[in-house]
Amino acid sequence: MLSNIGTWMHDVGAGWLMTSLSPSPMFVALVQTAGALPVFLLSLLAGALADTMDRRKLLLMVQIAMGVIALALGLVVWFGLTTPWVLLGFTLLMGIGTALSAPAWQAIVPSLVPRPSLQQAIATNSVGINVSRAIGPALAGVLITSIGVAIPFFVNAVSFIVVVAALIWWKPPAAAEKRLPREQLFHAMRAGVRFALHSKPLKSTLVRAVAFFLFASAYWALLPVIVRQVLQGGALLYGIILGCVGAGAVIGAMVLPPLRKKLGPDRSVMAGTLGTAFTLVVFAVVPHPVVAGAFSFLAGASWIMVLTSLNVSAQVALPDWVRARGLAIFVTVFFGSMTAGSMIWGQTAVRAGVPAALLIAAAGSVVAMLLTRKAKLQLGADLDLAPSMHWPEPLIDQ
Repeated sequence: MLSNIGTWMHDVGAGWLMTSLSPSPMFVALVQTAGALPVFLLSLLAGALADTMDRRKLLLMVQIAMGVIALALGLVVWFGLTTPWVLLGFTLLMGIGTALSAPAWQAIVPSLVPRPSLQQAIATNSVGINVSRAIGPALAGVLITSIGVAIPFFVNAVSFIVVVAALIWWKPPAAAEKRLPREQLFHAMRAGVRFALHSKPLKSTLVRAVAFFLFASAYWALLPVIVRQVLQGGALLYGIILGCVGAGAVIGAMVLPPLRKKLGPDRSVMAGTLGTAFTLVVFAVVPHPVVAGAFSFLAGASWIMVLTSLNVSAQVALPDWVRARGLAIFVTVFFGSMTAGSMIWGQTAVRAGVPAALLIAAAGSVVAMLLTRKAKLQLGADLDLAPSMHWPEPLIDQ
């Protein structure tokens, strides 16, 4: 959570810095694209790495590298050397780090809790992420206003020390000794894709993920422009709005489980989609900071309802031997949808205006929800896809 505070501060700093370097909505939306594109391109490779090597060591190496990159960006901004393309380049590097670590982070969750507690564990993890989302943006807004836009990047660099220390302290349970050679990387990637192509529970989850994230990305991609151009606000208001989103997500994670249990995963995703669409409409037609802050709570609660339902659906569809690769495919679809959506809505805002882009995204999300409602979630909850081990142990040539 402490490290995620630094990450959210970094995101706020990058988005707000771009609005001062280039007022074009397209360039502002490209900040999210640069962060999401590497995850879309590299997640499957990262998932194969996480399934074929020590996940803890992989995470340690990547987190140290990301800390160095964050520090370098802070120095570049501090000395006034930033251009729009330099900022996008550093954002791309941070996105590569996120891509290499995301499948491993998700894959270790089932090793921390028993299977019946998986949904609660994912929700708890989401609470931590969204507590940091509530704190980080608001803190970034205060620091940018009072000290300078470089400070969030320095804080983010320091925050990586926390997560590196946690990984060093964590001692994962001893894995069973493997007598077979380690799976080859590209063969592992091919096996992961083959599993995804033949897994109906995973395919249904991916279809529903595209239907939501492609249109929900309009909110995240255009929010800096909404604050600066539509709401006529500054960095502090931007941080407060994001903080309201995080607070809404935290409250949602705490009060929505009974509702999710009553509705089930499919209707929960539909309810979250409708909440997101309603928020986009309000942002488009009521340009008032107080109203925007209030409905950002709804946006956060809707986001956490959909994200948790989709994440649990992906987790229960996957056995451990292919878990990181399957989750990498889920992450690829997630960030691919966010990347494509950011580019689409940024260009739409340039041509038709920000309010029109938000209204089109809201309508599209409702239509996509209706078209994909037959793709059911959590179909793999009752399946045991672990190897049966009914065959004799192979003889190994020493």
